Amino acid sequence: MSDNKLTDNKLESLVHDLVTELGEDPKRDGLIRTPHRVAKAMRHLTSGYSMNIDKLLNGAMFDVTYDEMVIVKDIELFSLCEHHMLPFYGKAHVAYLPTTKIVGLSKIPRIVDMFARRLQVQERLTQQIAETLMEKIKPQGVGVVIEARHLCMMMRGVEKQNSVAVTSSMLGVFRSCKETRDEFLSLVGRRS
Repeated sequence: MSDNKLTDNKLESLVHDLVTELGEDPKRDGLIRTPHRVAKAMRHLTSGYSMNIDKLLNGAMFDVTYDEMVIVKDIELFSLCEHHMLPFYGKAHVAYLPTTKIVGLSKIPRIVDMFARRLQVQERLTQQIAETLMEKIKPQGVGVVIEARHLCMMMRGVEKQNSVAVTSSMLGVFRSCKETRDEFLSLVGRRS
């Protein structure tokens, strides 16, 4: 039996116990397959742990003479809050200013997904995306802004339905040059 199969069986057993502890009957018609479905969902929602950045990039870095900002905005993201394991969801806006290399545009949303599919806090997620791009393509700078709604704030605790958390990470010229930062924020619809 593979390690994943053993782990999935253990996850299913844990969910079965959780359903029982909540006062439900895991043998009830609607719940019989719930442990299996939850284990499968959790495996998908945390698949970022098993991803490798170099495999993900797969050599999709290209030598190009281009010195203007590259932006991929409105990247949908879904993650799980590490404090309550409840979802948070929103959009990431990612920009970089190349030096000698650009990265395939589809790789940027894949990087966002790699880090979002882990137990996370939005602040770390924002930082991980920016630092990874900075390390892998060595641009003049990277800017990342994430806007997200957190179910842990909406469903429990303060129960605020319309709150949006906004985080940013500005590295290189996005941090040191106000004009670059302002251009990025203007292009993604966030004023400085």
